[in-house]
Amino acid sequence: MTIDELIKILEMQEQILQFSHFNNADAWELGNIIVVEAKKREIPIAISIQLNNGYIVFQYGMDGTTLLSQDLLRKKHNTVKTTEKSSLHVGMFLRKEELALKDWCLDESDHTTSGGGFPIRVEEVGVIGTITISGIEHIVDHDILIKCISRYLHIDEVPRIRATFF
Repeated sequence: MTIDELIKILEMQEQILQFSHFNNADAWELGNIIVVEAKKREIPIAISIQLNNGYIVFQYGMDGTTLLSQDLLRKKHNTVKTTEKSSLHVGMFLRKEELALKDWCLDESDHTTSGGGFPIRVEEVGVIGTITISGIEHIVDHDILIKCISRYLHIDEVPRIRATFF
């Protein structure tokens, strides 16, 4: 898979995985789907669902997560909030263009290009927040989000990436 093909898949994921509405009850249900998936895989992750105004509507840290996990949640949230794209999408685009966060005037102490952050895009409204997870390899973080958001939205046909690209 080429980087252009990967970016196309990431764009398709963002286009397909849009919400018709999103409220605190939705955050609770989606957050719990992610927790169940992580427990099933026996992987320790931290999860945060945060609105763009800064309000955290769901957060959970599994045993084995640390302050580093929390800091990565913050950085992934900032990247998605700023760009309205998944953090992995941003990372792959910058990689393709041979750019760094600083080339977009983004500080690495507040942003990251690691996968695991995804926009909450409400149809006919736009991006209202972020879903972020951290704790394992960042491509797996991204894939877990895609799987769980797809399950929550009852969408079966979402293209996914494999960690073998990297």
